[in-house]
Amino acid sequence: MTVVDISPATALRRRAQYPTASALVYEGHEFSAAQLSRTVDEFAAGLAERGLRRGDRIAYLGLNSVTFLQTLFAAAHLGAVFVPVNFRLAADEVRHILTDSGAHTLVVEEGHRELVESVMSDVPARCHVLVDTDPRCPSTEAPVAVWTPLSELLGADRPFTVPVPLHDDDLASLMYTSGTTGRPKGVMLTHGNLWWNAVNVDSMVDTRSDDVNLAVAPLFHIGGLNALTLRTLLRGGTVVLRRAFDPAQCLRDLVDHRVTSLFGVPAMYTALMRVPGFAEADLTALRAAIVAGAPVPERLIVDYAERGVLLQQSWGLTETAPFATCLPAGLTTEKTGSAGSPMPYTEIRLVDPATGTRIDGVEARGEICVRGPNVAAGYWNNPEATAAAFDDAGWFHTGDIAHRDRDGFYYIVDRLKDMIISGGENIYPAEVERVLAACPGVLEAAVIGVPDPKWGETVLAVLTCEPGITPTLDVVRAFVGESLARYKLPTRVMVAEQLPRNASGKLVKSDLRRWVEARQHA
Repeated sequence: MTVVDISPATALRRRAQYPTASALVYEGHEFSAAQLSRTVDEFAAGLAERGLRRGDRIAYLGLNSVTFLQTLFAAAHLGAVFVPVNFRLAADEVRHILTDSGAHTLVVEEGHRELVESVMSDVPARCHVLVDTDPRCPSTEAPVAVWTPLSELLGADRPFTVPVPLHDDDLASLMYTSGTTGRPKGVMLTHGNLWWNAVNVDSMVDTRSDDVNLAVAPLFHIGGLNALTLRTLLRGGTVVLRRAFDPAQCLRDLVDHRVTSLFGVPAMYTALMRVPGFAEADLTALRAAIVAGAPVPERLIVDYAERGVLLQQSWGLTETAPFATCLPAGLTTEKTGSAGSPMPYTEIRLVDPATGTRIDGVEARGEICVRGPNVAAGYWNNPEATAAAFDDAGWFHTGDIAHRDRDGFYYIVDRLKDMIISGGENIYPAEVERVLAACPGVLEAAVIGVPDPKWGETVLAVLTCEPGITPTLDVVRAFVGESLARYKLPTRVMVAEQLPRNASGKLVKSDLRRWVEARQHA
């Protein structure tokens, strides 16, 4: 059997041989594939001189940047493992990730240097690189001696090597989960996982070799990195990269760069829709718009369809690199609310979460299990968590609840852990949230269970609303009661200025519960 080299560093070198459009547009600066590849060669040589070897972990802490991507490619060049770190984490959380991963090398932007220095004595890293090559994050003062400026690792005075050949089972990245239920776990994504996701996406989405992809979601998140960005960069297209998501800038980029593909979470698409001029903007080039990463309000799909943009709802997790299902664009209005059917090279089944028994009935709810070459190898240094989530037959038990219609399309109900049990009845918050989001004057909705002496738990709704709108409980219950059973109706309503979300745009229910508790005791 022929073993194919699927290293992204090799793919970047291959693309650099051909004169094509700019590979990367980063905050007003353009980079050809040849420029990127040359810098990656230099970076890899500098890292090798500092002792980084195949299998070692190299962590990156900073916002979206060209250096983020160069670090990923330099890691692949050497066969090292890339560890992107959420730039919004606190010091203790960063300490955990750097020590758990056993990172050999840290690459850090100036804005995060002091945080890393505060935990450095507890972290095993032997090489500390400070980014000084990006004008968007300049150094403010001379760093302490432990730091090596990135510019010192670049240059043509070191011998270059060809990228290490990499294959399906070679570890590519440790991507740490958001940690909403405890310490973040390092998801072991192989190069095969990343590569097969690209094959799946290209099979279900209208992607092309000359795509212009706008990358505004955080690259440390698997959706921002591997939904469209990597495959566009390596296949021959142009990635327009922004350090962070700004709705007004995003709209300008979509128009000015004639963007053809975009990945975003629902909150990003909602914010984009509220930018003045959205209704008139020329978005005719945008033919591959994927929405995922959080529950998607059906109203959002409808609003964009009326605007001429067919959002393709997809579903997956970090462990599925990221997609396991996708709804074809042509079915956006026919199957509104569905996360689609299984990706071509991915298997999906529903099981009873208590017994593990397979569920085949139409509309019957069960836990989603996923199997395929895009599914992670397990959790880094965590055999207990791996054994709990990955069974002996290779199925990953996701903790998400869904049902399937008669045509084989899946509808995500909620996270199993977020389920509310009221009077013996199961209530899935996402189901209630979807209805609440359509309530007049409501912008966003979140639902949690709160203790109740009679029913055990009841539904509490937290809403963000249009200026001057404060829905009463009676109004909310009347509206929701038109669509849902009485036991699912909120018994309390609270209004917030905004909902707590992490850097990936996901609602953080633990933070929401703390906010509710603080308000109750205020």
